[in-house]
Amino acid sequence: MQYRILGKTGIRVSGICLGAMTYGSQVDEKDAINIMERAVDAGVNFFDTADAYVQGRSEEIVGKALKKVRQSVILATKVAHKTGPGINEQGLSRKHVMKAIEDSLRRLGTDYIDLYYVHFPDHNTPIEETLRTLDDLVHHGKVRYAACSNFHAWQLCKALWVSDIHNLARFDCIQSPYNLFTRDIEYELLPLCASEGVGVCVYNPLAGGLLTGKHDPNKPPAEGTRFALEKGYHQRYWSEANFKAVAGLVKIAKEYGRSMPQFALAWILNNTTITSAICSATSARQLEENLGAVEIKLSEAELMACDEVWRELRPHRFFYGR
Repeated sequence: MQYRILGKTGIRVSGICLGAMTYGSQVDEKDAINIMERAVDAGVNFFDTADAYVQGRSEEIVGKALKKVRQSVILATKVAHKTGPGINEQGLSRKHVMKAIEDSLRRLGTDYIDLYYVHFPDHNTPIEETLRTLDDLVHHGKVRYAACSNFHAWQLCKALWVSDIHNLARFDCIQSPYNLFTRDIEYELLPLCASEGVGVCVYNPLAGGLLTGKHDPNKPPAEGTRFALEKGYHQRYWSEANFKAVAGLVKIAKEYGRSMPQFALAWILNNTTITSAICSATSARQLEENLGAVEIKLSEAELMACDEVWRELRPHRFFYGR
């Protein structure tokens, strides 16, 4: 396993982060715990969940699986989604964050979170309020590092500025979607993170499974896959343009003797600005294949071939930031 420094924190995390979004639904508790234990044995020390995943069941399962190795792993969870019927049981207000952290700690069976993400921006709550709350949680010892997810570059930049001028805990990491045909964060977000020393942990590295090359565009998604289970993923990735891109990428991977999942993950990890790729695994076999990507170094020719596919999806046009 290879490890990378998370932003400016000084902690080292595995290049593959095991995501637990489907644990408790698509993957039952027994299998999920087995997969996580195998991941630990393979050197994975980074695990990602959220209070909204399977109504909190994901956190409960992750807590059980990591109980014996808690001090050796970096545990990440998130806050912002609606977690109850009350009008204030959502968002990034001080009220909700303070309640949500206690609930997450209880479900995870721990007294601190290593990396606590705000799951998405809350346009109704000033970022100053959220950052002051996170700063308090850091000083109380309930959170080691604060992070954000699904922020635009300008939103992250503003948050870093607020933390700087008020001497508050800052966002040391951001979580964003990134894969071979979802590369828009390269334009502004990744350069910002490289400049300011913010870690980048990316989700959907296999585009919900589309980049495995196993799906047929002429048939409905197979039962049990994310595209069949979640309408949002179907809308996000299931398109003629993406299937055309996958066909081109599969051809490149075969030419260089790579399996498609490992090729897609290796492409991400070849980017030095990326800290870790968040991969889910529904079986031990799938986990092992994903982990194999860590040791793969793509050639310049392979990277250029991937760029050609991207240019088909996002043709170059005049861009405002030169």
